[in-house]
Amino acid sequence: MARLRDNQPNDRYVVPAVDQASRVLFCLAGASSSHVSLTEICAKVNIHKSKAFSILHTLQRSGLVQRNAEGKGGYSLGPGLIALSRKFLDNLSAPRLAEPILEELARKTKTTAAFGVIAGKHVFVVARHEADRAIVMTTRVGSRLPLTFGCHGIAIAAFLPRKELADLMRDKKLYFQGSPDKLDRKKVAADIEKCRRVWFAEDVEETTPGFIAVAAPVLGPSGCPMGYIAVLGLASAEETSLFGPLVAEAGKTLSRQLGAAVE
Repeated sequence: MARLRDNQPNDRYVVPAVDQASRVLFCLAGASSSHVSLTEICAKVNIHKSKAFSILHTLQRSGLVQRNAEGKGGYSLGPGLIALSRKFLDNLSAPRLAEPILEELARKTKTTAAFGVIAGKHVFVVARHEADRAIVMTTRVGSRLPLTFGCHGIAIAAFLPRKELADLMRDKKLYFQGSPDKLDRKKVAADIEKCRRVWFAEDVEETTPGFIAVAAPVLGPSGCPMGYIAVLGLASAEETSLFGPLVAEAGKTLSRQLGAAVE
């Protein structure tokens, strides 16, 4: 599942230097290679070379970024991030609760099963399980996607409170069909209504040609979405229709374990 980068709206409380540093970190986290050159970072984050170098040098001092031996080969994330993430991961029980559910779901559907949690206008993949087969569609733990991307966006939107849904739909960049310029609001509305009835949403080669996905919401104790469960893989439309109830039940099971009152 591809990561998409979207532009955040202007916010007078945003500190530019902190925003740029966070974008540099996410750039390194999403890199396909072990190290990323300064030139590549500047191009992806869209900042000047001198600014990027200063940010990277500052992040190096606290171990959040490390430079390849002898300064050659670029930059990568550093071990200092382990200390930052440990407390969060220790307190985050949802991924541990999700693991056996994902394992069973991947086995039954012969796909990759993933669990993502909401963070602002994005979701982060925090757990996954891959089927035991030669070819699988995968997503990395830590991957960040727009909140509204594909069928997980539909599944989350379907169970938002009405006002939050209305606010969400006013956003100029909505990724339900993969790219904002492909947005079909009438179809999105129909998909959201269907998801409320059946508890799952489908993406049959809509956002990624050749691949399918089926997602269900995961609700927190308040009854509002806190994430999603999805299966991703190579399958026919007929197989995809069989996955829906399995994914819906997985989402309901995890929601109940997290304290949501789900019938």
